Amino acid sequence: MTTTNETKTWIITGASSGLGLALAEAALEAGEHVIGTARRADRFDGLKARYGDRLLAVEHDVRDTEGAATVVQRALEVFGRVDVLVNNAGAGQVGAAEEITDAALRSMLEQHLFGPAAYVRAVLPHLRERRSGAIVQMSSQGGRMSFPAVGSYSAGKFALEGWSEALAGEVAPFGIRVLIAEPSRFRTAFNAADVLNTARQSTTYDEVIGAVRANMAEADGIQEGDPARAAQVIRDMLDTPDAPLRLPARRRGGPQSHPRLPRRARRRREVGVGERVGGLPGPAARGARVLIAVRCSPWPPKR
Repeated sequence: MTTTNETKTWIITGASSGLGLALAEAALEAGEHVIGTARRADRFDGLKARYGDRLLAVEHDVRDTEGAATVVQRALEVFGRVDVLVNNAGAGQVGAAEEITDAALRSMLEQHLFGPAAYVRAVLPHLRERRSGAIVQMSSQGGRMSFPAVGSYSAGKFALEGWSEALAGEVAPFGIRVLIAEPSRFRTAFNAADVLNTARQSTTYDEVIGAVRANMAEADGIQEGDPARAAQVIRDMLDTPDAPLRLPARRRGGPQSHPRLPRRARRRREVGVGERVGGLPGPAARGARVLIAVRCSPWPPKR
């Protein structure tokens, strides 16, 4: 099937579960087109049965950076356009710095930085030519702050956020929006035993990160946030002309930091929501608004 009409078209990586699935369902319910990627295309069978040709399911591992261009080209061949790229694919990882191997750390960067960067490079020529479009980078609460046991995961998300903040200023003059979503705990498979990566544990760190390990596992299925609600908020932000660069997404009234962190690590406040990035002119400044987070006390505490 080939179409060149004005129906909005989304590319969503990791669209078979979690927030990616919620965004895909919201787009399809709105009559839009979705190119969804996952490591196994058969995970889209249910969506295909419901939405037919409006969903193009593509088997792709985000760590295969060379394959990103093929996915984008396929989207253009089938639907004729791309309006929104959502870099959602990825997984979490738990382990102290000493427990995380080079390969495990590299995997986080491949999933959360190199993979998204490859998709952005592949889609930008099309978006620039049309002088419109949006790029949604699914970061995390762990992309603005970190805590013991999740350093390797945060390394990928911190890198994604820094890269994306610069990207926002670079593409704003071409009419392209960048939105960095920073979800906290949502009812997805993120914490499931077969999804969450866990390093080989050392008893040396049991007292330091044992509670975090347990909490991450116990959270599976009982996370506070609603993925469907988060998807709708993201859609609303993309339709808001003066939306901020960063979108912290958490349950209403909920805490921003990990529930079992020592109190000093949780004592943070947000200031300057929606402030402009200094020195960026005109459209670039409008495309690069920031949320500034500051620590109110040091972490780790002095002994």
